[in-house]
Parts: sequence; structure tokens; C-alpha cells
Amino acid sequence: MIIARRLVLAMLLSLASLMPAWAQPLLLVDRANLQVLYAQEAGNPWHPASLTKLMTAYVVFEELAKGSVTLDTPVTISRKAFSQPPSRSGLAVDSSVSLKDALYILIVKSANDIAVAIAETIGGSEDRFVVMMNDVARRMGLTGTHFVNAHGLHDPAQVTTARDLAVLSLYIEQTFPQYMPMFSTGVVTIGKTRMESNNGLLEGFAGTTGMKTGYVCASGLNLVATVDRGGRQLLAVVLGGSSGRERNERAAELFVNALNGRVSPTGQTVLTLANNGGAPTDMRPNICGKDAQTYVKAQEAAFPMGLKDQPTYLTDTVALREYTAVDLGRVRNNIALPRPRPAHVPMFPAPASVESADIEDVLRPGVTALGGMNITLPRPRPADL
Repeated sequence: MIIARRLVLAMLLSLASLMPAWAQPLLLVDRANLQVLYAQEAGNPWHPASLTKLMTAYVVFEELAKGSVTLDTPVTISRKAFSQPPSRSGLAVDSSVSLKDALYILIVKSANDIAVAIAETIGGSEDRFVVMMNDVARRMGLTGTHFVNAHGLHDPAQVTTARDLAVLSLYIEQTFPQYMPMFSTGVVTIGKTRMESNNGLLEGFAGTTGMKTGYVCASGLNLVATVDRGGRQLLAVVLGGSSGRERNERAAELFVNALNGRVSPTGQTVLTLANNGGAPTDMRPNICGKDAQTYVKAQEAAFPMGLKDQPTYLTDTVALREYTAVDLGRVRNNIALPRPRPAHVPMFPAPASVESADIEDVLRPGVTALGGMNITLPRPRPADL
């Protein structure tokens, strides 16, 4: 049995040598000081797939901060939203959920119908929302990123880099830490439907705090993950995995190497990494094409972690954080809305007026409101005294 297994492994290794060498982007960042601990092709153009939804969520967070919407704002599934390919929430046309519940479904389930419904709610249309996404990318300095849709379903012009995804993720955490529990949630239930995250680190690698997975044939399997463990705050980006196993194990390997002191700062921060430009790699032939089976077998031979009878980095048993969303029911046109209550007449004199806080008080210093919004760069955390 052992001899046979070695022969199979040798065959797979020979297959690996015959396959074209694909530069799989990998990036490991110390979130405490933004130092790059490991980078491989981190500036190469890549299709983001559902990692797009990190930006979708960020745009919503900005609008929440501005007060243009609230977490209770209803998000309704239009016919366009309902018609999106999987993954989907399972909600019917005209069904509504709160914006808070929609964000949880967007992030955990990666539901494409919810992404479009959110875009229509915030921007009035998905096209206008995409303009907002690209405006944020410009203000963040994501020079290798361009969005065409809000969900990440494949479009040749939808492109990003590992570097840009890391910077975007840092902005989410530093600007809107109150929403980070959404990214660490592993399960969302709505009615009898149970939706689970594809981020295997959430239940297999202690200290994982998020963030998002993504997959289309042209991108392979992508992951942005964050870990707080052993006094370290780390972020990993893995793009182009041949399987969920490979994607999750490679991210965990990056974290283990950092936690065990096997990697050191490269002398660059994530902000000084350069994007390379050019056309994004198309993984479709290797992931979904006629060469897919051979390619996946070769990748398994080159990186067998997590395969049956092989060691794994995902050795922990972590209880998944769960969230319950509520279907608010179906909303139809031409139905009279509830009438507002009569105006309140106070019985006692009103107290002295108090001015509302400016938007700058809601966002972090350096971020101004609406059209003039300027996003300061992510900041290293202060050194411990």
C-alpha cells in the first residue's frame, strides 16, 4: 500500500512538472504596522470574484456613516436581483430584509442577489453603485482595481490585485471596526434556510476573525483572511487556488509561518507595494476547462496539505458564530403606505438646541463627507509602551 501510494505521488509530481507555471498571488501582512511579511506576485492583476463584495460592503458602511441609510433600511429583491446566478439567498422577488441582515447575507453567504439588491437600494441602480465603488477605489489608491458589478460574477474588466485587496481590508477594519463581527460570522439563518461561509479557517484555525472568500472559473478560489493570535494581528491574501482545500491551507500556512517566526518583514509596507498592470491571469482553462482535472491533480501533488491521510494546518475546532436574519415579507407596488402620525405638540418648552455632530465626527479624522471625501491611508497601530 505504501509503495503504491509513493508511485501515485511520483506520477502526480511528474504531472506537476509538465503543467505551466502559474504565478499564484500570495500576500502576508502584519496589520499592527502594515509590514509585508511575505509577497508573491502581489501586484499581479487578478479577477476578484466575490472578494468584490468587500468593496460592496465598504460603500454601504460609508453611506451608513453619512446617514443616507440606516441598518433598518429595507433592501428589496428586485426581479433583476432575483435573476442573478448562484449563490443566492433564496428570497423571492419583492421580499425584503433589513440592510443589516442583507450585509450579513452578503458577507457570509456571498449571495449575488443580495449584492444587486443592496446596490439598487444604495445607488438607485447597480450601475450608479458601481460608480461609487470605483470612486472609493480611487480615493484608497487601489491603482490595480476596477469594478464593473457589485457581486463579482465574471467580467473580463473586473480586476484587482492581492495588494489592493489587502489595503481595502485594512480600511474596513480601521475605519469601520464595528462591522467586523459580520466578517467573522460563519452561519446565517433565515427561516428554515441555513447559509454557511466557505472560509474554512473560521472553524479550523483558532483566532481567525474573517474575512471573505470568492470563486469564479477565471479567478480560481480566492481568500482574504485575518487572524488575531499569539499577540499578532495578521492578514493573508490567497488568489487562484485550485480548490477550497488549497486556498484555506495556503492561508493557514502563511499564518503559521508568521506565528512561528519563519518569516520576517521584507522592508516594505503594503502601501509601498507596486501594482504591475497588464491583463489579469485567466484561470478558466485550469479550473473549469479540459485541463482542469490534470491541473488540480498536479496542484495536489505540489501542495498536499489537507488531503486525505496528509497533515493539515486546520487542526482546531472552533464554534462558528451564527446570526439570524428575518424575512420582512413581500412588498408590492400600488399599496398605500401607513399614514404618518399627527405632528407632536410638546407640552413643555423645548431645551436649548444642540447641533448635530458633523460627519467628520462619525468617520475617522481625515475622512470628509460626500463629494469631498478623502480617505487617509491605513495607519499602523501605536507601539505598545
